[in-house]
Amino acid sequence: MPPSDSAGTTMQARADADLLDSYDEELEMELDDDRLDQLLMDVPPQGPTADGSVDRRLYFRELFRLQGELVKLQDWVVHNKLKVVVLFEGRDAAGKGGAIKRITQRLNPRVCRVAALPAPSERERTQWYFQRYVSHLPAGGEMVLFDRSWYNRAGVERVMGFCTDDEYEEFFRTVPEFEKMLVRSGIILIKYWFSISDEEQHVRFTMRIKDPLKQWKLSPMDLESRKRWEAYTKVKETMLERSHIPEAPWWVVEGNDKKRARLNCISHLLAQIPYQEIAHPEVILPARVHNPDYIRNPVPASMYVPNLYP
Repeated sequence: MPPSDSAGTTMQARADADLLDSYDEELEMELDDDRLDQLLMDVPPQGPTADGSVDRRLYFRELFRLQGELVKLQDWVVHNKLKVVVLFEGRDAAGKGGAIKRITQRLNPRVCRVAALPAPSERERTQWYFQRYVSHLPAGGEMVLFDRSWYNRAGVERVMGFCTDDEYEEFFRTVPEFEKMLVRSGIILIKYWFSISDEEQHVRFTMRIKDPLKQWKLSPMDLESRKRWEAYTKVKETMLERSHIPEAPWWVVEGNDKKRARLNCISHLLAQIPYQEIAHPEVILPARVHNPDYIRNPVPASMYVPNLYP
């Protein structure tokens, strides 16, 4: 049956909201502290967003405040040679990538990096299951954010039949000991599950299908996961039950509202690692040295990128 006018209107409103969120992403990348107040005055207080969602002005103000705290946390991690691992798990389109982007957006990529591993190679399939993840663990003074992690075995591999029953059970026998070992070695391990509703995933998948800039985010595996919603629910519940340990508990992020989820996740992450602001010596720009025999050679015009936007 074709959608009713009401359903069509609702979908159009969600499409408008999704487009607005994409614009907000660009705005986030352009804003800086000196222009923040002025630019935010030009942003509508709410705009076409769903009832109960975070006001966009509040969102931007809190996002920039929290990102400033993340910079302080980064300095603390470097100064104290801490080793931090944060796992981001959840259904497809749950908002993991958006949260990771906001966390890393203003941090030094040499300190805070993202590990998003592809499907294992033939060689990796013959290794100890956790082996390919170990090489991505941090050294002192580093933070690693896993965009999906070793919990693939408890999720997609289980649902899609990519592992045997024995491998699945062995994973749950091993993962608590593996994570306890990481913690004993001095790694701060934080695990997030991004939770969204059936309806919300449907809407986000639909938006990706309609948006040519986001279609790349939809893989055949994503579409298959949509068909197997209930199977993913069962394995998720099993995963949370069997791997929620005191040394590395799971934290669930309500993800139906993207902006609220990002703010809640960053705020919670900051609270997990007691940190203080590190004093830095004043930066003084040295005077440029001028040599009397310095000559700047001309660059051939053919080497310049064409100036299409004068």
